Amino acid sequence: MLLNTLIVVATVVFMELFSIVAHKYIMHGFGWGWHRSHHEPRAGWFEKNDLYAVVFAGVAIALIWFGTEGAWPLQWIGAGMTAYGFLYFVAHDGLVHQRWPFKYTPRSGYAKRLYQAHRMHHAVEGKDGAVSFGFLYAPPVATLKRQLQALHGGAPRRPSRDAATDRQDAA
Repeated sequence: MLLNTLIVVATVVFMELFSIVAHKYIMHGFGWGWHRSHHEPRAGWFEKNDLYAVVFAGVAIALIWFGTEGAWPLQWIGAGMTAYGFLYFVAHDGLVHQRWPFKYTPRSGYAKRLYQAHRMHHAVEGKDGAVSFGFLYAPPVATLKRQLQALHGGAPRRPSRDAATDRQDAA
């Protein structure tokens, strides 16, 4: 059981590393067609970007199925992907983009840093020049500000898809 738990935890860590690379080079690259919707105002509950979650959920389900059919440790890798998906849903969709029916803006600690880092990711228009591509890892805010300064000669701001949250951030 300890080995299976380690596989799940290692998969969660790997998924964050994979997600950083995929977010930067796929979602902000050739996969921008789906991801663009995430950087634009959303109408309704869903956006085209949610298709990425559907694809990864399908992979996790397939791994779990193959693992339960005897291809150990695939079920535990699939379970780790599922755990990562849950953490993504809570941190990214819930905390950062407030796609929950209630609003919470963190005021301190890791959650605030994660929130600020992802808000800085959305501080630029379009797919180029963004910073902070992690979903659970958040570089220090000062580092992100320096990166934006280097990329743009200042931290470019535009009205974001979450204008109400921007007003809260300014307060």
